[in-house]
Amino acid sequence: MASNKEDMKLFGMLISPYVIRVEIALKLKGIEYKYIEEKPGNLSEKAIQYNPIYKKVPILVHNEKHISESLVILEYIDETWKQNPILPSDPYKKALARFWSKFIDDKVMYAARKAFFYHDEKELEQGIEETTVALQLLENELKDKFFGGEEIGIVDISAVILAYWLPIIQEAFGVKLFTSDKFPKLYNWSQDFNNHPIVKELLPPRETLKTNYKGLYERHVASK
Repeated sequence: MASNKEDMKLFGMLISPYVIRVEIALKLKGIEYKYIEEKPGNLSEKAIQYNPIYKKVPILVHNEKHISESLVILEYIDETWKQNPILPSDPYKKALARFWSKFIDDKVMYAARKAFFYHDEKELEQGIEETTVALQLLENELKDKFFGGEEIGIVDISAVILAYWLPIIQEAFGVKLFTSDKFPKLYNWSQDFNNHPIVKELLPPRETLKTNYKGLYERHVASK
């Protein structure tokens, strides 16, 4: 098992929920790593060298083998270190976990971006409607305390962007998508997830994120 900080590096950014996904998985597994902070819009030469195709974080470097894209990294971590699994062992349940993890990025957050960065009222309404439908599907899928059952798994980790980031972003942009009255099960899940000891330790300060997204909102309004 590689637990030495010399063996493991994570290139990330404080404001990125995709980086936090990887950190949660590493902490759950008890894997030590060296964290290297990158600047938004100004990645280091080393980071670009490790991820020349997408040129973004997170990037995990394990014994000089570099892996990018958060969901790919999560699977790599789970397959490399068997303790505290985040993916089910059953092939069908594993396939479902992969499906819902990808659904969060491809459907929920894609729709939410349309609602936040809309160009006109029609696009705003469409974004809100699509996000509501996607969140309702997740609400219906949640059967236990966590998507992973009594312990957090890959779907929960993937959904950190919903649990912590989305409420802050919607407050900054003044667009309500995720509320406790509309999605009570998801809301309770988000509270339990955000207060999980490992997750809570890693989440960036709320005010830091709020300031960042308020700046994004102001630039978006100015550009319209």
